[in-house]
Amino acid sequence: MREKRVAIIGGGPSGLMAAEVLIGCGHAVTVYDAMPTFGRKFLLAGKSGLNITHSEDFSRFRTRFGTANDRLQASLDAFTPQDVRAWAGTMGTETFVGSSGRVFPVAMKASPLLRAWLKRLGEAGVAFAPRHRLQTLVDGAPVFSTPDGEVRVAADAVLLALGGASWPRLGSDAAWVTMLREKGVEIADFRPANCGFDVAWSAPFASRFAGAPIKSVTATSDAGTLQGEFVISRTGIEGSLVYAHASALRDRLEQGGRTCLTLDLAPGRSLEKLTAALARQPAGSSLSNRLRKAAGLEGAKAALLRECANLQHLADAAALAGAIKSLPIPLLAPRPIEEAISSAGGIRFDALDDSFMLTALPGIFAAGEMIDWEAPTGGYLLTACMATARHAAYGMDAWLRG
Repeated sequence: MREKRVAIIGGGPSGLMAAEVLIGCGHAVTVYDAMPTFGRKFLLAGKSGLNITHSEDFSRFRTRFGTANDRLQASLDAFTPQDVRAWAGTMGTETFVGSSGRVFPVAMKASPLLRAWLKRLGEAGVAFAPRHRLQTLVDGAPVFSTPDGEVRVAADAVLLALGGASWPRLGSDAAWVTMLREKGVEIADFRPANCGFDVAWSAPFASRFAGAPIKSVTATSDAGTLQGEFVISRTGIEGSLVYAHASALRDRLEQGGRTCLTLDLAPGRSLEKLTAALARQPAGSSLSNRLRKAAGLEGAKAALLRECANLQHLADAAALAGAIKSLPIPLLAPRPIEEAISSAGGIRFDALDDSFMLTALPGIFAAGEMIDWEAPTGGYLLTACMATARHAAYGMDAWLRG
């Protein structure tokens, strides 16, 4: 087989992983990206510690992708979390398991891994073309706008790894959606995932407590009951515990119903013991003292209770304990998708064959967040981006070989 020319459009983890596979299969690979440098979102994700994958049992890991679980099974089976750690190790990146089960590089940052990855790809023969923004596809050939004008690239196959719709300033702006829809590709509208939510805080509460963490609580929604922490923002709530519920909360809001995230502010105390402790407080004690002495609540937690509970009933010990153990936070809307960690939506699986080739555009493949799946934070997103890229790349190789 003569050497085939492959164009990979998108220089994030999906595009780079596809390039690694395809150069290894003997193809001539060029990675194009609209930005001046590659892996910008990858670098941002690792700014406070690159969560590369998760250590939980794989039988559980593979169920974290909602309605896309079955469609992602083959990809994840072929590139498991253990494979991710082994792959990182081949570039000198040692990893460890954190207390939450999340897996991080020992160096924590993304930059050493990205530098080693780009170096290895370059030495293997991968070419890189920055500042190439995809405009359209003409008979399967990508057309880019560049600082030197419009460029049309001849390729035997194309892999699209352009990302979803979150963090558009880093390149994932979903500008490709209109182009592919016009070519008959079915695409689900993008929605925010792993996002914060707006809450109608009073002005004094928002002014005083914006940025305050709420730690060691449990939160309940249609996603179940989970323990963790979140942050009060000026407009609402955000943080890891909120993100874990984001998909369920977003779906409820889209259905037009009233939606709350229900908190247990004292998960280590039973309702009965908390009620008894509050009832023992001296008559005439202030609410602040009762909360602090009987429930261990003060600061932002106590203020949150005052903000969201019906204060007329908080003089009664049983009602106060009930509010502490089941405090509804009424939500208005998800924060804008531009602020979300990731997005839901994208190319529908029905528009792809088993190798992630677009059925409407033979020879054009897709991978990563362009495809209609979502996952919580915790390393699931990055693992699936790389796993789908490997799956698409091997499918592309098979297609090129006829």
